[in-house]
Amino acid sequence: MLRLLAIPLLAAVFSVPSSAATLEEMAGQMIVVGFQGDSVGDAGVKAVAGELEAGRLGGVMFLKTNVASLPAVRKLNALFRKASPTLPPFLTLDQEGGAVERLTKDVGFAEIPNAARIAADNSPAEAEAIYAKMAQGVAAEGFSVNFGPVADLNTNPNNQIIAKFGRSFSADPDVVVAYDEAFIAAHHGAGLVTALKHFPGHGSSTADSHEGFVDITQSWDEAELEPYRAMIADGMADMVMVGHLYHAGYAEGDEQTPSSLSPRWIDGVLRTDLGFNGVVISDDLEMGAIRDHFTLEQTVTKAVRAGMDVLLFSNTADYHAGLSREILAILLSEAEADPQFAARIEQSYGRIVALKARLQ
Repeated sequence: MLRLLAIPLLAAVFSVPSSAATLEEMAGQMIVVGFQGDSVGDAGVKAVAGELEAGRLGGVMFLKTNVASLPAVRKLNALFRKASPTLPPFLTLDQEGGAVERLTKDVGFAEIPNAARIAADNSPAEAEAIYAKMAQGVAAEGFSVNFGPVADLNTNPNNQIIAKFGRSFSADPDVVVAYDEAFIAAHHGAGLVTALKHFPGHGSSTADSHEGFVDITQSWDEAELEPYRAMIADGMADMVMVGHLYHAGYAEGDEQTPSSLSPRWIDGVLRTDLGFNGVVISDDLEMGAIRDHFTLEQTVTKAVRAGMDVLLFSNTADYHAGLSREILAILLSEAEADPQFAARIEQSYGRIVALKARLQ
């Protein structure tokens, strides 16, 4: 099982220099994709295992459709780990509790309440104990990354994607920080990497980025950055997941650029203003907010130029087994044409490898 070393992210330095990896291998580490299949013999599973083994893929994303049983999940993750033993893959899922769970009671996994209920019924210390049991279960199935905790503030009670499902701990940034840190500490104790989401804040939004364009210009408040500011300062942030949220005050000229493709949000606010030096991962880049407005090439190149390290694709909008190779080809083509783009890939590789150096 992959285990997380108990050392701060910024202190983790991987011993292999970037020159030891080819550009293809460096770019491959930036790609995490979903797959079809729920057993080691399925074609989709074999395809991603082959890409991992070839060094052209950084990790995989599990959805409920990939979970036939807990023993089957363990076999899948064992296969993926074996395919990439030198640089362990990100084996990822969304396991928040409540409505957002990939491992459920249907396959014998103990479910827990959503964030709102956890915070209402438990102190942060009690919540940490609940999340510790969940995290231990997730780790036992062979995963290395859980996409959580939610750092969104519950400021819009009519929010379609956060409030509706009780995914936020509170409208109060201090309360969110306390429970987010409990979630993270519990996962670190189980050897798991976490991802704060959904930067810069989805809790005030009036639309769902899964479905299409989301404009937070009128609803968003700078207080929504406070959980990120606090946890970055405390060294608790492993990854930060950037959502697909548009704010006119952070726009690139006249273009309606969502935060996941925006250098002002990623290089500017997240890295410069908040001081985050770790891995930045996108929310699913096949959501309607991206898919309906940008081509695959535009999505990949804009995200990397904005400062994104890991490109997450669920591969559910129009599944094809060759998606990761398409993404890789775009990365390599752009890098060949533009040395600055190639430098971006090398920087991302360094951050990814530093994080993966904590996995054993």
